[in-house]
Amino acid sequence: MIIGIPKEIMHDEARVAATPDTVKKYVADGHKVLVEKGAGVGATHSDDAYAAAGAVMCDTAQEVYDGAELILKVKEPLFNEQTGKHEVDMMHKGQYLITFIHPAAPVNHKMVKHMAEAGIISMAIEGVPRISRAQSMDALTSMSTCAGYKGTLMAASDLTKFIPMMPTAAGMIKPCNMLVAGVGVAGLQALATGKRLGAKTYAIDIRPAAAEQATSLGAQLVESGVAPELAIGQGGYALALPEDVLAAERELIAKVLPNMDIVFLSALVPGQLAPILITEDMVKLMKPGSVIVDIAIDQGGNCSITTPGVRDVKHGVILEGIKNIPGMLAESSTFMYAANMYNLVKYLTKDGTLNLDESDDIVRGMMTTKDGKVVHAGALAAMGE
Repeated sequence: MIIGIPKEIMHDEARVAATPDTVKKYVADGHKVLVEKGAGVGATHSDDAYAAAGAVMCDTAQEVYDGAELILKVKEPLFNEQTGKHEVDMMHKGQYLITFIHPAAPVNHKMVKHMAEAGIISMAIEGVPRISRAQSMDALTSMSTCAGYKGTLMAASDLTKFIPMMPTAAGMIKPCNMLVAGVGVAGLQALATGKRLGAKTYAIDIRPAAAEQATSLGAQLVESGVAPELAIGQGGYALALPEDVLAAERELIAKVLPNMDIVFLSALVPGQLAPILITEDMVKLMKPGSVIVDIAIDQGGNCSITTPGVRDVKHGVILEGIKNIPGMLAESSTFMYAANMYNLVKYLTKDGTLNLDESDDIVRGMMTTKDGKVVHAGALAAMGE
């Protein structure tokens, strides 16, 4: 195949979908790799390194899109201000795309429909199921590790006070309180990072096993009140809750919010909109200067008033809605993402071409658009179709 690696165009996005090391592997497997010049600079990978690995360097993104059969990206297709064209319009019918898409998020519905109309065969890499044989392809887990760590550091930077207990000549300063809602990979990393910084940590998760993992890291558990049979889906993922059950969970969260300095939100339901755990009225309960880091924003966000893509202040609370937190750790996150992507492409390739067997859980979980239609179940549900 001819594989294309364009430069990411999201603001402040420094990651790239392939490193010189993975390019070398693609070439060894018999593929031709087109890389846009400058694509890896933000992740510390020079054009010369890509060329030395066997890549064909292209002056423009359009050259990459024109020449490639398979496009590998990090973020969903966006409007390219440099070219004055949307990335979907730079692609061609029958072209394959693998990237993070988050097709259920309302902000992406128009783009996903656009891909379908353009005849793009798109696959959302976050749809790779968390099963043993897909572990090496699980980019969502890799990026969640980065988001949990860096998101906590962002909160620490936003705060106007010390996080740890601090004995001073003026008196003892109490440690900050940190609540993590959604104790998956990102949440566990956030708890561990918060603990290392000296915060007093709290956690809430509707899955008993996840809650147990949180307590093993020293967090105090906030009971969710959700019955396990309503909480746990296939592969141990959280299920979408009925609205009355979710409302009851919000009431429990509301009771502890006034005492929290940092709230880290990372509750997700695979392929669906993220559940709203904090409403605007609940934000009003929080202390001025406290921080919410909503890393579920790619799937709509766990806070109803998080502004996608920006840092905002509402009702005296700092709301971090940055969508590409792993991109702030570009070198480490690119290393992991590119390896995940290579393993995925190798898995999907047979006799040098993509072999998409939709009876395979991995393929079925990723498939977003094909044959001119949106086929992603979560996206269709969120679109009301």
